[in-house]
Amino acid sequence: MTEAAIDTRYLSAGANRYAAAADWGENGLVAFGADINVCLWNPSNTVGISQILSGHTAHVRAVKFLPRLQDERSTYLVSGGDDQSLRVWAVNGETGAATCVQTLQEHTAPINYLAALKIPVGSTKRRIFVSGAADSTVKVWSLDVSSGQATLLQTIKTAKKYFPLALALSPLNDEGTALILAVAGTTNIIQIFTASTTDDTQLEFTPQATLPGHENWIRSLDFIREKPKSEAESDILLASASQDKYIRIWRIHQGSALSMPTSAASDASAAAAALTPGPANKIHKIKVEGADPATNKYCIMFEALLLGHEDWIYTARWCRSPTSTTSDSGEGTLQLLSASADNSLSIWESDSESGIWITVARLGEVSREKGATTATGSIGGFWTGMWSPSGTTVITLGRTGSWRRWDWDTDDQAWKQNFAVSGHTRAVTGISWSRNGVYLLSTSSDQTTRLHAEWAATNPSQNTSTSKRTWHEMARPQIHGYDLNCIDSLSSTSFVSGADEKLMRVFTEPKAVARMLTRLTGTSSALSSSDFDSLPADAANIPVLGLSNKAIDVIDDDADASAAAGGPQDGGGRGGDVTMQDRENMLDPASMVRKSALEIDHPPFEESLSRHTLWPEVEKLYGHGYEISCLAVSHPSSSSSSSSSSSSSSSSPPLSSAGEKKQKQKETHLIASACRAASLNHAVIRLFETDKWTELRPPLKAHTSTIHRLRFSPHNTYLLSVGKDRQWAVFQRDSTSSGAGYTLLQLNPKGHARMILDAAWAPKSSSSSGEGGVDVFATAGRDKAVKIWVRKPASQQQEGEEEKKEEFTLGLSLTEDQPITALDFASEPLSVTEDGSSSTFLLAVGTESGKLSVLAIKVSGDGSEVSVAETFKVGEQLWLPKAVMQLAWRPRVRKGGDDGGDEGEKQQARELAIAGEDGSLRIYEISL
Repeated sequence: MTEAAIDTRYLSAGANRYAAAADWGENGLVAFGADINVCLWNPSNTVGISQILSGHTAHVRAVKFLPRLQDERSTYLVSGGDDQSLRVWAVNGETGAATCVQTLQEHTAPINYLAALKIPVGSTKRRIFVSGAADSTVKVWSLDVSSGQATLLQTIKTAKKYFPLALALSPLNDEGTALILAVAGTTNIIQIFTASTTDDTQLEFTPQATLPGHENWIRSLDFIREKPKSEAESDILLASASQDKYIRIWRIHQGSALSMPTSAASDASAAAAALTPGPANKIHKIKVEGADPATNKYCIMFEALLLGHEDWIYTARWCRSPTSTTSDSGEGTLQLLSASADNSLSIWESDSESGIWITVARLGEVSREKGATTATGSIGGFWTGMWSPSGTTVITLGRTGSWRRWDWDTDDQAWKQNFAVSGHTRAVTGISWSRNGVYLLSTSSDQTTRLHAEWAATNPSQNTSTSKRTWHEMARPQIHGYDLNCIDSLSSTSFVSGADEKLMRVFTEPKAVARMLTRLTGTSSALSSSDFDSLPADAANIPVLGLSNKAIDVIDDDADASAAAGGPQDGGGRGGDVTMQDRENMLDPASMVRKSALEIDHPPFEESLSRHTLWPEVEKLYGHGYEISCLAVSHPSSSSSSSSSSSSSSSSPPLSSAGEKKQKQKETHLIASACRAASLNHAVIRLFETDKWTELRPPLKAHTSTIHRLRFSPHNTYLLSVGKDRQWAVFQRDSTSSGAGYTLLQLNPKGHARMILDAAWAPKSSSSSGEGGVDVFATAGRDKAVKIWVRKPASQQQEGEEEKKEEFTLGLSLTEDQPITALDFASEPLSVTEDGSSSTFLLAVGTESGKLSVLAIKVSGDGSEVSVAETFKVGEQLWLPKAVMQLAWRPRVRKGGDDGGDEGEKQQARELAIAGEDGSLRIYEISL
């Protein structure tokens, strides 16, 4: 077994939609839960997600970084989720590698929230953190950084058995000898606990007060010192955010209570409320048990009520931000960032003169587009909002699992949006490379199709990873109303997809997206000017309550909006004169788009992905009676394939002459498809031709149940199908029907002992062309076996067998320790002997447990011998935590990559795309 050199080129995953499922550490890394994984992302680096940590067995709901001292090499990260466990991770400060050092199993229900003390405690510099779970308990933990082990200090049962949804922990004094803990959740009150840290061996929080005022569940709590660290005797402020759409600010003051809120941070509304007696205005007196009696008394008072959001508020986080224009101190002005389901981020600041809390910045979606569907732009609210450690960047998470990011521009004194990371939020069910290998398409159970490509930054300051081009989501061609199951490319500008519906949909690239991809990928256009003009539309959108992407227009930025919308241009019509403002309002963002929306030099923002990069739907293919389970598109003809491969030796897509373009345009592809079936009538393969988009009848019959995979052989001579009925079938192209139809060649009813889940054809070796040579395909299934099947050339048959039908026979059987869910052959042989006596093919295998392996399969020229020439080991850290749904090798090999290196070594570099049930999409570059 040989250790393969594997480089992770791209990691993509959508974040879990929980308010506590993300945290921004002092080391600059953002950790967020993605399905059962924890992803690490450095927003200052264009690479995107740098690492995916696997270990949890259910959704991750909460993550939290623990504070790190300067002399410590590792930063500790704690994560918790629906598997009722806490995991402690050590992130190396030099390499960035993270490893799980401990798993804690004390909770008996899903863990909802994590909070950590921002300073070490005691002589041993312990890290204190708390966890809240749906078992109605809050547990207090102590982490010893020398051993990396955490111990349970205390279990607090919530009063009235509510679920903790928000926790906050803070020192009450500068020495850290007194602590305060705030707990809230599925109730409208906040519970306050205090504890003393004078004894290093134990820590016990005692209940001290209950803060009423909110009218609904409380989603977020956060403490901060009111004054900078340079000033002593500072009060502590507590911000609480609720589903009642309000934020309340509470003041914790040492000693006796103030007569009324008179500090600079006081709100006029709070001052007026203080004069009116009531439960919400009560002064709550608390003390710290076991602390110095002279300094252990505190009081809590209601300080301010912040109004402005129109929906639930999920998070409210403090920061001493240097971005404020009113900042007089070197440590920045106190600001509060709130994220709400009303699609907005608000930054609050206390007015220096009146003391009233006002919104100094509002980021997110513009109000006139609220209420639209996700397909036309609605983002479903913001689930969390976070400051960077420096306070100059904010990020937020939307319903689509994608992050949005704003950076403070010191020159313009304004927040400027920047691109962030995105990904699927549910299982990735299908992937397909474009025919020229420029981009990768992926479909998912999250009902989206996404396009991923490499970004060639024209401005070096935009790309901090100068050694390699970085991958990003560049378009979102399809946003559907059904879970998507399969996809395949028809050409470099079109694809077909199938979902949990009875039809397939065909999409073609719009002109605006084609121009954007050409510019961002740094590739020459694969389209001639005539073919570019023949693209069906400028852009596309989905009508409200619709499922089909409709073509829309792109207009110039300085164009008259009312003219483009068909409105009156001369002031006539209803209502008399039409002002410029009226004409601007006539521009419906759902029916047309400004030209500048996609004329960008960076990967698109989330709102552009969801609104401006849809592809128009050009055809629907009917015929099946149940949900589409799989589909496949025939390969380009030999001539077009050879011309494409000869011109794709560089990183640019192939350039074709006008004659070649006409030939490609006339070429007709076949689309083979199948649906979920429980009877012979529905377990059929339907073929559609792409010239007139009609079905070729009759459908192909061989199976008795659902077909899981369809694959055309390299020269379209054969069509292979495998399914739930444990058998595989090979159909041969029928020469009597102009090469369009297929007839059953061979049916193996006992191909595997259990259902077959995937299949793949090996490429034709360079020594064989057309119909000659050995045909090889592989099948894999739930019986944990990979089987290689070969068909000997006609010249190798023995005498007397001339009339015998050529059949595929078993050449090799391999076993794994888990059911095999995906496999794929590389598009080119790994090696071919000069005399053609043998060929070696590269086969990637993925299992139900997420294990990956790469095999070199050697096949003799006459097909009589099949063996494993070499096994390339894939490290466990690169495996998936759930099943591998599909594997796809990039159809071209980049020679002499961007980062230099030995030419011969780069020629053996192959890129493998991996679709995971965990919602992750990965691209590994394997150097052999």
